[in-house]
This record gives sequence, C-alpha cells and structure tokens, in this order.
Amino acid sequence: MRLGAHMSVTGGKYMALVRGKELGCEAIQVFIRNVRGWSSGPLTQEEIAEFLKKRDELENDIWPVISHNSYLINLASTDKEKLEKSYNAMLDELIKADQLKLEYENMHPGVIPKDEEDLTKKEALNQIAEQLNKLIEATKTSKVRILLETTAGQGTGLGHKFYHIKEIIDKIKNKDRIGVCFDTSHSFAAGYDFSTKTKYNNMWNEFDDVIGLNYLFAFHLNDSEKAMGSRVDRHTHIGQGKIGKEPFGFLLNDHRFKDHPGILETPKGKDMKEDIMNLKILKSLRKSK
Repeated sequence: MRLGAHMSVTGGKYMALVRGKELGCEAIQVFIRNVRGWSSGPLTQEEIAEFLKKRDELENDIWPVISHNSYLINLASTDKEKLEKSYNAMLDELIKADQLKLEYENMHPGVIPKDEEDLTKKEALNQIAEQLNKLIEATKTSKVRILLETTAGQGTGLGHKFYHIKEIIDKIKNKDRIGVCFDTSHSFAAGYDFSTKTKYNNMWNEFDDVIGLNYLFAFHLNDSEKAMGSRVDRHTHIGQGKIGKEPFGFLLNDHRFKDHPGILETPKGKDMKEDIMNLKILKSLRKSK
C-alpha cells in the first residue's frame, strides 16, 4: 500500500506535494477548493502550472493524488436550491481535479435530509446516482474517477452499508468513472469487524460479493475512538483506538492492495508531527519482502 496523509495546500496547491515529500508520503490527499463554503474561485493558470510542475518532479515518489470534496455537498438533498448548489460545487471539484490531473475525487455519498423522513434509502441512493451520471456526462472528457467513501452511518447518512454503495454503482452508466474509498474508522464504526485475520478475510469476501474488489481504489487509514457498530465518526491515531494496530497490518500486507493509496486523516497540528508518528507506525507494520 502506498502510504500518505491529507496535506495542507496553504501557500499554494503545489505545497501539498512539497509537504508530502518532506514526510515521506507515497500518496497524498488534498482539498482543492473551499470545503466549508459554497463559493470557490477558479484556479489560476499559475496555480495549475506550479502544481503540474511539482507533480512531474515527484511523479515517481508521490502517486496517486486524491482530492476530497466539500463537506457541504449532498447529492441526496430534496431542497432544490441545496441540490443545485451541491451539484455545481461537485462539478467545480471535478473540473479542478481534471485541471490538476488528479486521479481521484473522493466524496461521502450523501445524507437524507432530517425533514424528509419519508424519503426511502432507495430513493435517496437513486437520486445520488442520477446526479453523478449528470456530473460524469458534464465532464465526459475527464479521466477523474469519483470515489464513494464508506461512512460511519451517523444520523441519516448513507454509505455505511456495502449495499448502499452497490446500489449507486449499479446505476452509474460509465463505470470507468466510479469507485470506492474504504475508510477504516468509518466502516468499523458502521459495524464491519476486521479485528482478526478470519474476520478481515470474511469482510473482504462480503465486499467482493456485494460491490466487487475491482471497484476499490483507495483507503483512509484511521483508528476509531468509538466502538465497532457505534455509528459514530471519531478518528484517532493508529493503535490508540478501538481498532488497534494489528488490523492495519492485515491491510498493509495484503498483496491485493499493494498499489492502493492509504491516506491518514488522523488529528494533527501545523508541525505535522502526528502524521510523522502515524506513518512511522504504519510503515513498521509492513512485513519485509
């Protein structure tokens, strides 16, 4: 697995690559637009050129690069204005990811609005797929693959069951533009137990049966503050949560995932010492070949 972390773009998008190189990242994740607000200006040609130049310099060191979309985006919204804003923000994400030649755009599938209790999961999942098909058609010259992230299932969130993701993927017309990012903390909190080698193997057999391992392209590597099945999303440092270190070793030594990015989203400060600590722990779990 290609280990890395979410990197800040402060000082320019290309600085995420610089910081990733300093930490010894083999892959990184970034935010390429404002994730806390709807508005986000276009990328300048200078920004794009700086990023692409640095990518070329580090092409053998850091790949792939993932963009994580805005937390505001909800393609399951039934509010016309919010859905339009979500669609436009996601379209902006995909355009920018394409301009920067990123491989993946990661997204949380969506949330059923609290005031729409009568909206079934199936209806919500159908709407998400419909919106994604429109987005893929609107960016049909792009090669950026949209990754549906497995979620913890807090509240009315979707994506905490493998079949939720299957229902969306089944309805996507261009399967070359869709995939999955497996978040360890989220899926553990959602009730997927991979704490022993037998349970780990059983979980991936289930994933393969329901979704298909051919749709799995990336991982978020986070320990969980909360217990398995709690459906509470709380990331913590590797080995300091309810998952523990051992299950991460199962992932890191699984030959099926040797070229998949494994991205840390654990708590950290500006000096990135926590990322350094977590990457060191993960690398120590790799068995020598």
